[in-house]
Order: sequence, then structure tokens, then C-alpha cells
Amino acid sequence: MNAIVAPAATLDRASQPIGQIAVELPGSTAVFRRLKLDFCCGGQIPLQEACDKKSLSVDTVLAELSLLDRPEIQSVPQAPAEMIDHILTRYHAVHRQQLPELIRMARRVEAVHRDHPEVPKGLADHLEAIEVEMLEHMAVEENVLFPLLKAGGQGMAAQPIGVMREEHTSHGQQLEQLMALTNDATPPQGACNTWRALFAGIDQFSDDLIAHIHLENNLLFPQFESTRSGCC
Repeated sequence: MNAIVAPAATLDRASQPIGQIAVELPGSTAVFRRLKLDFCCGGQIPLQEACDKKSLSVDTVLAELSLLDRPEIQSVPQAPAEMIDHILTRYHAVHRQQLPELIRMARRVEAVHRDHPEVPKGLADHLEAIEVEMLEHMAVEENVLFPLLKAGGQGMAAQPIGVMREEHTSHGQQLEQLMALTNDATPPQGACNTWRALFAGIDQFSDDLIAHIHLENNLLFPQFESTRSGCC
């Protein structure tokens, strides 16, 4: 089995403080937690040193972190079947990775900093509610709507598309509540690395979900709706 090699551009991370990586690279906290690398209280030391202390290969860790990098610009296929495949890999799979880790970090922040005046009380519960709703929503798309659209729609797509649009509106309302709970994903001055990583991850999740909804509402669904009035 061939070893995964980190791209050259990621090698600079070896000299970065592990806490800085946790804050700047959403998803990295799950990697560090699994490898038992302390990015919070011990987050001031370079990744290389943290890996050495755990007898881990920094190259292997860097390669895994590189999988979390996302290009600034991604071309979106215009053909419905290819666009659906893009949605599944770029958004559905990503949301399934994002939410459990955000919930875990939110629980920790709420517990450790429960006496802090700016602790986001109720954040973990709200993220769990988002996760439940989104998992149900994505399952319907994957098992009902997307197969129908890939088969051509056949004039039967309008009703399930309408339901999905209504649920997208609910997702948007949940995002507004999420931003209110987190002061627009802005951590307080002096926040620990876990708190900062949590809010950075929430900011990324928000951007991803907005782009996800836009892609479906404004690019995919209209291809199967004969006439629509009004805005999404």
C-alpha cells in the first residue's frame, strides 16, 4: 500500500503551532483529537514537535491535513447528473464530517467555560438540532429526489423540489440563530484554541451551507421546474 505524501505547499505547517492550525484549518481538530495531539492547552508548540512527542510521522499527519484543504475556486458541472455528484461529494459528505466535530467542541467549550460571560449557552443543542434536520433532508435528496432528477425528472420533480426548498428556508433560519448564538462566529478576546477552532469551523460550515443551498435552489432545481415566480 503506497504511503500518502503531503503536497509541498502543506509542509510549512510542520513549523506552525498546532493550535494555529486547529483554528485556521476547519476539520483539523478531529484529526488531532484522534491522534491525541493536544491543540488546546498545548497548542503553542510546532506540529513537528507535537508529532515527535507522540512518535508520529509528521509527513503522514501533514498528508491527512492536506485532504482538508479546499481550492478557492471550484468549477461546478452544469449537467444535472454531474452537478448532483458534485453536491454529494462537496457538500453532503462534508456536512456529515463537520457537524459531529462542531457538536463535540461546542459541548467542551460550554462545559469548560460555563462561567465565562460570553459562553455560547445552548450552542451544542442547536448544532444537534441542525444535524438531525440536515441528515433527514440529505437522506431524502439522496434516496428520492436526486435519483428522480438523474432519471430526467419526468414531470414528477416539482413536488419534492418544493419540499426541499421549504426545508432550505428552515436551514437558513437555523443559520441565523447559529450566528446570533456565536456573535457571527466571533470568539471573545482571549478565547482558547478550542473555542477559536469551534467558531472557525462554524464560519466554514455556514459558508458551505449557503453555497450548497444556492447551488440547489438556483442552478439545479430550476432545470426541472417549468415555470417559477419569485425569489428563492
